[in-house]
Amino acid sequence: MPWLAVTLTVDASRVDVLSDALLADGAISVDTTDAHAGTALELALFAEPGEPCAAGWERVKLTALFNGDADVAARMADALEASGCDPAQQYEVEPVADQDWVQATQSQFQPVRVSSRLWVVPTWHTPPDPAAINLVIDPGLAFGTGTHPSTRLCLAWLDTQLSRGASVLDYGCGSGILAIAAMKLGAACALGVDIDAAALLAARNNAMQNKVTARFVAPDHPLAETADVVLANILAHPLQVLAPLLSGATRHGGRIVLSGILEQQADEVSSAYSAWFDMDTTWHDEGWVLLAGARR
Repeated sequence: MPWLAVTLTVDASRVDVLSDALLADGAISVDTTDAHAGTALELALFAEPGEPCAAGWERVKLTALFNGDADVAARMADALEASGCDPAQQYEVEPVADQDWVQATQSQFQPVRVSSRLWVVPTWHTPPDPAAINLVIDPGLAFGTGTHPSTRLCLAWLDTQLSRGASVLDYGCGSGILAIAAMKLGAACALGVDIDAAALLAARNNAMQNKVTARFVAPDHPLAETADVVLANILAHPLQVLAPLLSGATRHGGRIVLSGILEQQADEVSSAYSAWFDMDTTWHDEGWVLLAGARR
């Protein structure tokens, strides 16, 4: 079945009420983006827990998807009236051809080469290098597919710095990709922790898919002992809040590896850990930073 995509630009203050009206009037989905996306005026938003959000987009490009046989003019008139928007609001209607949406989504995710010996490969792809260490990870509900710079930084650190036989704790494990990589790179054991039950389920499934033994638990599960390497790929503010906990989970002489940090946040995060660690390594990738240090 073909579809119809209706696109219009509105003030940010009208987005929520208009989106609700469109959905109530038969839209299958509503998508919003910065109206200035792709220009010098584009505004990147980072909503970190505990920190104020950016002011947000002033103008928003809103796209509603309707069935191909929908009376778009009538539905748009109803939605604009119900939402209190200008009834003369201009919009564009464009047909969207039907296609295999699963295949279209999968086509966006290609194998990611982390290093000469480490790849991240979705299940629907043949590994480009069968002799490499291939992490079989599909995109899903949990963060961590190897495409984000913060994840790539952690994988690169593990690939070059992890000692064989080390114990690893991945705090905020998401998909489990870092714990799984650690096991495939020679760790003796790996434990992943996450507050999201869906992430824990995904991580356990990914570990089975990769034929490694790694445990994944919620934060209320007691950490029996300290680890040689503690990884946390989260965000800057949570990393600062977690500094005492993660420090206590790292054995003396062990390593802390922190990612999910923007370059301008690096000094503040490093300072939060300086009471316990000698922070000695900073890696960069597309404006993101990985910090690493040794536990005193």
